[in-house]
Amino acid sequence: MSNEFEVETLQSRIGREIYVSQWTSVTQAEIDEFGKVTRDLDPIHVDPAFARTEGPFGTTILFGFQILSMLSHLCQPLRFQHGTGAVGYDLNYGFNRIRFITPIPVDASFRNRVVLKKIERRKSGDYLLTTTNTIELENATRPALIAEWIGLVSRQRPEN
Repeated sequence: MSNEFEVETLQSRIGREIYVSQWTSVTQAEIDEFGKVTRDLDPIHVDPAFARTEGPFGTTILFGFQILSMLSHLCQPLRFQHGTGAVGYDLNYGFNRIRFITPIPVDASFRNRVVLKKIERRKSGDYLLTTTNTIELENATRPALIAEWIGLVSRQRPEN
């Protein structure tokens, strides 16, 4: 299945899975960097010795917002374009709903499954695309995260 879609032809894909990312994982060093950047040094995330003896999971876990921030990476090969070939851009427009369901342990494998939920054409000729993104853990029965994400696909050139 191709990872590029013309927005005008997507109506028939609503309610269907349109993309599954590759499996990925996050190292302790990456968790530590995220904690430093966000100034959140909670030991359940950044202190393996503490997490092993005092934490509820026996190991460090990714930050919830770290998982959420990885959606851009996990959807990177997925591209939406206008059939006209017009110059434009895709923007993160926001979220309707986000649920952190199951923690992701350090070095665990996870991936994203994307289902197209809604397409809304705007007066300007732009489109709002709503997708349901489910981050699943390898060998787990419950997802780590479910997020309803909105993207703006525009034909317009951004103004400087």
